[in-house]
Amino acid sequence: MGEVSSFQLGVIGALFLSVASSVSIVICNKALMSNLGFLFATTLTSWHLMVTFCTLHAALRFNLFESKPVDMKTVMLFGILNGVSIGFLNLSLGFNSIGFYQMTKLAIIPFTVMLETIFLKKQFSSKIKFSLFLLLVGVGIASITDLQLNFVGTILSLLAIMTTCVGQILTNTIQKKLNVSSTQLLYQSAPFQAAILFVSGPLVDQMLTKQNVFAYKYSPIVLAFIILSCLIAVSVNFSTFLVIGKTSPVTYQVLGHLKTCLVLAFGYTLLHDPFTGRNIIGILIAVFGMGLYSYFCTQENKKKQLVDPPLASQVKDKDNSPLLAGKNMDNQEKENHEPKKSSKDSLV
Repeated sequence: MGEVSSFQLGVIGALFLSVASSVSIVICNKALMSNLGFLFATTLTSWHLMVTFCTLHAALRFNLFESKPVDMKTVMLFGILNGVSIGFLNLSLGFNSIGFYQMTKLAIIPFTVMLETIFLKKQFSSKIKFSLFLLLVGVGIASITDLQLNFVGTILSLLAIMTTCVGQILTNTIQKKLNVSSTQLLYQSAPFQAAILFVSGPLVDQMLTKQNVFAYKYSPIVLAFIILSCLIAVSVNFSTFLVIGKTSPVTYQVLGHLKTCLVLAFGYTLLHDPFTGRNIIGILIAVFGMGLYSYFCTQENKKKQLVDPPLASQVKDKDNSPLLAGKNMDNQEKENHEPKKSSKDSLV
């Protein structure tokens, strides 16, 4: 029971960190782009990932976590896929209306459910599906204002949905199948994500904004917001891998829509964005759907533990404790992995 409680506390901590850091970076980036005119989102994301890798490398040097070698082909393909998905999402936003882009983000949940059902044989109960339906309806009411379709934008949205879903499913699958922690996987894959975005980012941003990121005049306040955004992004990237690894890609998407509702609320209270009764109704429906999803997931997990108690002892993994793991845990991990150092793990 102690291990289960520790796991649940770890999940709650990961969810809270993800929500807090994501809402913070959205507010920071909105100020950077809307108020200061720095519109180069894809290039900024590459800087986020570079700073994340450098931070994790420093943490590794201070023995705050242990690096586990994973097959280079697996990590490279995974990192490139995640980088490409970010690029497609940004292009989708640039070539579509805001409403259609929100529809694209909403479509990620049902597409993820479909992929996990077909390829991973995962079962979703009718109660879970109903709660997800309520959530999507609520977020749709709150955030979708217009729907303008065009051929290029639709293709980009489909590519964004597919790459995002596959990337998030792999984030969960790689951690579990290869027995690597979220920190280890992020450390291994971040350089490849950063590289693909660093090369493609300026081109994507110039295509969308008609401006050159290298010709932009960087004032001290813009630089300060960029540095702040990069620092917050370390927490965002870490918590993303942590949440997907501890829960599931679908739960992470549900959490993402909670962030959308919070951003709408914060935008109204802090930035005085327009807010209507429709936004309020949509947010209330979405929150109700999230509550049902959380309740049904909790009930189903309790039933699984009663049916198969031995599985409860397996829920603890290396990321149940904070990033700063104790020395005893590090030593135990070294002993567990010592016989396997001769061959790298691979999913490919």
